[in-house]
Amino acid sequence: MKGEAPKDIDDYLKRYPDNIRSTLGMLRKWIKEAAPKSEEAITYHIPTFKYKGALVGFGATKKHCAFYVMSNTALKSFKEELKDYDTSTGTIRFSHDHPLPAKLVKRIVKERIMENEVVMANK
Repeated sequence: MKGEAPKDIDDYLKRYPDNIRSTLGMLRKWIKEAAPKSEEAITYHIPTFKYKGALVGFGATKKHCAFYVMSNTALKSFKEELKDYDTSTGTIRFSHDHPLPAKLVKRIVKERIMENEVVMANK
């Protein structure tokens, strides 16, 4: 949605109708469960989670929701499971009424945590 940048994820979510807010709220919950040490933030006007760098994010439009994996490498690891979704570099798009499966979201987030930990260990 256009306008002033949201101050936090709650502010972002309240800008959407109940059905979209519910879908994004589930995604947020699953991300937090998979990455309990992550920090919530708003980056480029979207909800993001940070853990040893950018981890994942999410957003919505009138037509779809998006899960921003922020890693093309991580998406390649889940290519077969994501074949029925619209994907592009680091992004998975899905309809508001058909959210990604919780187990898949959590596995992707854990993959991203491992990627970030490897990057930090090699610095």
